[in-house]
Amino acid sequence: MKTRWVPVVVLVMVLSTAGCAESPSAPSPRSTSTEDGTMTVEEFERDITGAVELAEQYWDGKVRDFQPVRRVLAYQEEGEVSCGGQPLPRNNAAYCSAGDFIAYDVRWAVAVFRQIGDAFLFYLLGHEYAHAVQARLGIQTRFTIQMELQADCMAGAYIGDSVRGKSLTLDDGDLDEFRQGLLAVGDNPDQPWFAPDAHGTAEQRSASFFSGYEKSLDPCDLG
Repeated sequence: MKTRWVPVVVLVMVLSTAGCAESPSAPSPRSTSTEDGTMTVEEFERDITGAVELAEQYWDGKVRDFQPVRRVLAYQEEGEVSCGGQPLPRNNAAYCSAGDFIAYDVRWAVAVFRQIGDAFLFYLLGHEYAHAVQARLGIQTRFTIQMELQADCMAGAYIGDSVRGKSLTLDDGDLDEFRQGLLAVGDNPDQPWFAPDAHGTAEQRSASFFSGYEKSLDPCDLG
């Protein structure tokens, strides 16, 4: 996956100001081998930077008076970073509205990057940035799963529109990497849809993401 962008501002996703961390709930990968050719720390850092800057550029053009997120933080241990007094767990990525930052477990993110590929990072950052946009637009829903599936749709729109606008070029296999990543972050089958931390099944998350990817923001119900 390759980006072509003009550096702009930064953006973020939504986590509760009460300190409730949003997590993609992805399991640790079983292998750190890769078929994608993505392996080095330098590649990982370049792709993280590219995903952040691309999201900034995209949402700056979509949201009036858009303000970027203050920071994007990497952490290695549980409790190293807190949101509103609540420590962020391992194998997690979250947007914290209390501090206006995105944080991610770098060891977990690198492992999944190596297992699935660089496209996963663009989805991960895109989802978290979508939460930030929800916060900035004042979007609230009755159930968490509604916010999460909307964020997946918005992440799909950000990536799809960037591809159509030629600021992002997908390599062969990148669409399959998105599918693999979405399978990894789906809720367990026994997770109640109305649970406070429900994000949606793999099928629901894939449908929301690819709906946004194919049709832009129209199906994301931003109001």
